[in-house]
Amino acid sequence: MGQIPSSNSLISPSAPTAKLWALIDCNSFYCSCERIFRPDLAGQPVAVLSNNDGCLVAMTPETKALGFKMGDPYFKEAENLKRLGVAVFSSNYALYGDISRRVMSCLRTVVPDIHQYSIDEAFIPLNTALAAQAEEVGWELSRKTLAWVGVPTRVGLGPTRTMAKLANHWAKKKGRVFRLQASTDEYSEILTQTPLGDVWGIGRRLTQKLERLGLKTAWDLSRLRLSEAKRLLTVKGLKTVLELNGVQAIEDDLCPVAPKSLVSSRSFGTKVIEPGPLMESLISHCETVGARLREEGLLTPVLSIFIGTVHFIENPFSSGAEVRLSSPTNYTPTLIKAARQALDNCYRQGFQYARAGVMVFDLRSEKGQTPSLWDEAPSASQGKLMAALDQINQRYGRNTIRFAGQGDLDAPWRMRRRRMSPVSTTDWSGLPIVKA
Repeated sequence: MGQIPSSNSLISPSAPTAKLWALIDCNSFYCSCERIFRPDLAGQPVAVLSNNDGCLVAMTPETKALGFKMGDPYFKEAENLKRLGVAVFSSNYALYGDISRRVMSCLRTVVPDIHQYSIDEAFIPLNTALAAQAEEVGWELSRKTLAWVGVPTRVGLGPTRTMAKLANHWAKKKGRVFRLQASTDEYSEILTQTPLGDVWGIGRRLTQKLERLGLKTAWDLSRLRLSEAKRLLTVKGLKTVLELNGVQAIEDDLCPVAPKSLVSSRSFGTKVIEPGPLMESLISHCETVGARLREEGLLTPVLSIFIGTVHFIENPFSSGAEVRLSSPTNYTPTLIKAARQALDNCYRQGFQYARAGVMVFDLRSEKGQTPSLWDEAPSASQGKLMAALDQINQRYGRNTIRFAGQGDLDAPWRMRRRRMSPVSTTDWSGLPIVKA
C-alpha cells in the first residue's frame, strides 16, 4: 500500500490497546435464532418481520437468492413467500436478546475481553499471545459459538477496528475467518474492490459527498492526505483514513457512554380512539423505560409522551406533553402517574391514533445523586419493590408480574405478531415439549 498519506497537521492517534482486533458477527442473526429451535429449517429460506409484521427486516441467504429484499412489505409479498416455501416469523425480541447474551458469554470463555458493538457483533482485542495465533482464536470463537449456542458466525481480523470490520465483510466470500494485513497486495486489491459505502463509519451522505469529489472506493479514501480528510470528513473521518492504513485511531471511541435519553414506542395493531387503550399503552412503555433506567443505574427528572395518527391521511394529528417530576426517579409508579397527567394534557377526541410512546431525558446516575431541599426523597421500600419486580421478570420472563393498568396481553391495540415463535429460553410456557 505504501506509506500513510502525509500531512502537515497529523493528529496522533491514541495509544493502541491491542496488537490485533477481531470482529465476530452472527450470520443472519434473527433468522439464526429462529433456526435454533427449528432444526428442520437448516439450509431452508427464513425471514423475520418488523414490528406489526410490517416488512422484511432479516433474511437468510436462501431467501435473498429467491429475489426478496430488505424492507419489502409483507402484505405485498406474503403469497410469494408462502409459494416459495419461506418460513416467516414475527420479531421475537425477548428471544433474540437472550440468545445475544448467550453468544457474548460464550465468547468470554475463549478470550478475556470483548467489546459488544451491537446485538450480534463484538470487537475483541487480541494482545501479544492471542495475536500470535489469531486465526486459531478466530476459528475457536466461531466453532464454540456454533456448538454451544447454535448460532453461526464469521470473524474478521485486522490491525485496526476498521480493518477488522472490513475483513469480516469479506469473510462472506473468503471463509468463516479472514485476516487483513496492511501494506499487502491482497489488501490493496480488496480496497479497490470495496465501495465507499461498505467502509465502517462512511454513511450514505458522506458517500454521496465523496463521490461528487471523484472518490469511489475504499482505496481512494485511504489515499486521502490527512489534512484533506480532516477538512472533508472532520476528525472522525480522519481516524477512518488512519485506520484504513493500519494505524489504530478509534479504539477509545466505542466505550459505553450512559445514554442521555431513553424512548419506548410502538405502533398499534389496530387504531385506537378512546383514551383508555392509549393509557394502557403508555403504562406498558413506562414499565419498559423504568426497568431500563434501573438496569443502567439512571434517574430521570422529566417524562414526556407522544401520540399520533398515521402521517399519510388527509388530516394527520400528533401531540405530546411533558411533565417535570418532583425529583429524579426510576420508580415506575411515579412514571405512570406522570404519563397519566401528560395524556390528560394532550389527548384530543375524534382521532384514530396509530402510535404512542414515552421518552425520558436529562438522565443522571443514581450514584452520588444528592437531593435538594425540595426533592422528594425516595423510600427504601420503593427500591426494594422495584428490585423484586425486576428480578422476578428477569428470571421467569417479562410480564410475569406487571401493572394492572397495562391491560390484557392480547388487547387488540397491541403490536401484531401473528407469526411469533415461542420465547423458548426465558419463558417457562415457551419451553419445547418432547413427547415420548
